[in-house]
Amino acid sequence: MSKKRFFEILAGALAVAVAAVAGGCSSGGRGALTSYVDPKIGSGGHGHVFVGANVPFGMVQVGPVNVSQGWDWCSGYHDSDSTVIGFAHTHLSGTGCGDLLDVALMPVVGRDLRYERGRLDSVGSGLWSYADRSREIVRPGYYSVPLTRYGVLAEMTSTSRAGFHRYTFPASDESAIVIDLQNGGGDLAVDFGMEVRGDRRITGHRHSKGWADNQKVYFVIDFSRPFESLETPDGKGLYGRVNFRTGDGESVLVKVGLSAVSEEGAIANLESELPGWDFEGATRNAAELWEKELSKVRITGGTPEERKIFYTALYHTMVAPSEFCDVNGDYRGADGTVVKGAPFRCYTTYSLWDTYRAAMPLLSITQPERYSDMINTMTAICGEQGRLPVWHLWGCETDCMVGNPALPVVADAIVKDIPGVDKKKAYEALIKTAMDTVRGNGLRQKYGYIPFDLFNESVAYDMEYALADWAVGRAALAMGDSARYAYFTDRSKSYRNYFDPSVGFMRGKDSKGRWRDPFNEFDTSHRANDYCEGNAWQYTWLAPHDIDGLRGCFGSREKMLERLDSLFTVTSELQGDDISPDVAGFIGQYAHGNEPGHHTAYLYAMAGEPEKTADLVREILSTMYSTDPDGLSGNEDVGQMSAWYVLSSMGLYEVEPGSGRYWFGSPLFEEVAVDVPGGVFRITAHGNSPENRYVAGVLLDGKEYNLPYIDYSDIMRGAHLEFMMSADKINK
Repeated sequence: MSKKRFFEILAGALAVAVAAVAGGCSSGGRGALTSYVDPKIGSGGHGHVFVGANVPFGMVQVGPVNVSQGWDWCSGYHDSDSTVIGFAHTHLSGTGCGDLLDVALMPVVGRDLRYERGRLDSVGSGLWSYADRSREIVRPGYYSVPLTRYGVLAEMTSTSRAGFHRYTFPASDESAIVIDLQNGGGDLAVDFGMEVRGDRRITGHRHSKGWADNQKVYFVIDFSRPFESLETPDGKGLYGRVNFRTGDGESVLVKVGLSAVSEEGAIANLESELPGWDFEGATRNAAELWEKELSKVRITGGTPEERKIFYTALYHTMVAPSEFCDVNGDYRGADGTVVKGAPFRCYTTYSLWDTYRAAMPLLSITQPERYSDMINTMTAICGEQGRLPVWHLWGCETDCMVGNPALPVVADAIVKDIPGVDKKKAYEALIKTAMDTVRGNGLRQKYGYIPFDLFNESVAYDMEYALADWAVGRAALAMGDSARYAYFTDRSKSYRNYFDPSVGFMRGKDSKGRWRDPFNEFDTSHRANDYCEGNAWQYTWLAPHDIDGLRGCFGSREKMLERLDSLFTVTSELQGDDISPDVAGFIGQYAHGNEPGHHTAYLYAMAGEPEKTADLVREILSTMYSTDPDGLSGNEDVGQMSAWYVLSSMGLYEVEPGSGRYWFGSPLFEEVAVDVPGGVFRITAHGNSPENRYVAGVLLDGKEYNLPYIDYSDIMRGAHLEFMMSADKINK
């Protein structure tokens, strides 16, 4: 595009922008940003989001539990079901597996109860009650709902390491609060107990085996008034019934502190974070913490629905990773030993196969101080268990999902030179993990690829390894290690072994070099497959680090783009056995509801056709997200689904994790301002509208800018990025 044309568009866009701003509204001018957050978005369908009270990145997520109905209940809550069996202090948000839901409290009235695992199906037994959803309130840092069976109003708020409950009872001599150590999120309590310490305090522990195979939780529970007695009605100590006499409308307040280290740690956490009994003050403090974090990103323009989706998405990106250390810095390491007074804040809940793609790149911008602690936690995990984490949960490696998903995250931190990261330790952890031989990586080093006859999901594993190797190569370059840069960059091309030009897809190959036969590009079988939660249509594009290599596979740019076009227009039919419900949210065979394709729309921008990226990004933003409970096209996946929305609506996406480059798409809002260490990073989209969705020109700090991406260093110094938006498809 000529410079004359560029400034003609700029002049016109500025005139439109003045009118848009005059009639528009900054979200900051409409009251607290927390008012835009609806935590129930994603609580229906397959979203699996946490619904309850927490603070940003807190260890504790206190909220309702009902896990009886299967997979869609794995967060403990589903919008379609109004039953509650308790209020637990740990929850997962958006995962495809269930766990946690530790140390649940259930206020009850009466003695006609049975104490056993799971929801019971008659109102006359069990602990469960219907919740009156018409009077349910959920907002950042606060949750309340009436329990109709008992006539109890349940309210709760949170600090990082403690939950704070207020239960308002009817008049009864048989009021009680039941402590439930049985009903975790699908795990099994293997060691447990509770002990009375005076007439207002109970301490105990719950050790369990489940997805996290050696989880240890210690707790302290304080009551605002003396209780009459503690019973263990099951005879084992899995349940404790704490008895009270209550007058009508009388409230009992309960504080629960957690620790993964010890009961003493739980006590110290509680006394440090919740020293008094001011429930309203604690609720305000939680809301203020959310407001502080949300206000780091300020948007102007957009519809009320878009602002609601944006700030709810930003909220969801800050549920986890969650703090995993006591107030004194102690934490339980991946080897089970207690680390005393760590020099960094330890975190857990690393859903890295999901979050390396957008959630972690977003946090590297919005949470640089926490981010360095997250990276240092990962390198510590490597020292404790011998390799970087895959999917780490409460000190336990679950080894869930394929590839080496921590490598792009740790490498990215080195490339971005994030302050506070111990780059030497991080780099050593990268090399150690990249060169190990577990999880199919040894086969890859032997054959140059992973043969399908020797390892299941071979294509998915290998392509993830290849992407991770490229990121390690970039870290090696940043560290001045030219030999390893060359080695890992070369190894990152291993995925090319799977491309079969006769079919135009990545396809399984056995140890003798023979293609899998028969081959069906629509086969999405959950087991005995070359792919993981997907098929050849989606996985053929999992090489964002090597767009030139993809072009070479297809033979030309034109042929590559022709096949990429067909991804979004072919039938959305899936074939095979036991298809994972994670594969959802379709445009053709593009599945936005699952992570392996989240970068794919941006491949057009990398291939020189940014207008197609703009069309797809706007379509995904408008059709795959809504303000409904079923407002996500797939699992939230611990912030990844929401992070895609946040970054893409800003007009940016880090397509190649480990590059530090955020490629341009199509900004949704007139302006976005992000607080960064260098000041404010500002994105202005002049003349933006649903029709004017194409970027016709770019200014960086007032000067014409010709690159299709912005570097992390420019973002963090507080640059001003201006997009000249147009309705014309201008191929740059």
